[in-house]
Amino acid sequence: MGKAYIKNGTPVGNESLCRTCTNAHIIAGYRESELITICTNVGPNFVLPFTVYECSCYYDKNRPDWEQMQRLAIHVTPGTLKPVGFKIGATSPINDED
Repeated sequence: MGKAYIKNGTPVGNESLCRTCTNAHIIAGYRESELITICTNVGPNFVLPFTVYECSCYYDKNRPDWEQMQRLAIHVTPGTLKPVGFKIGATSPINDED
């Protein structure tokens, strides 16, 4: 059975959202306690003394930007359009009854 989602519940785990954010400047030392995270999206920039779970200014650095998406896009050219509807021959069965 999977984990149950509880709205506004206590988050599980300790991975900071800043690890994958483009607005974060992270400085890590050799020890786990040697970690400084600076948010560069606000002015003036400030140090975050805690692990971030949710952020309204989060922008994933692994997400491609507009230029990268345009380079990756597949250009599709439309083919010739076929006539739509039913085909009626020169002699219709309805007209032959007369």
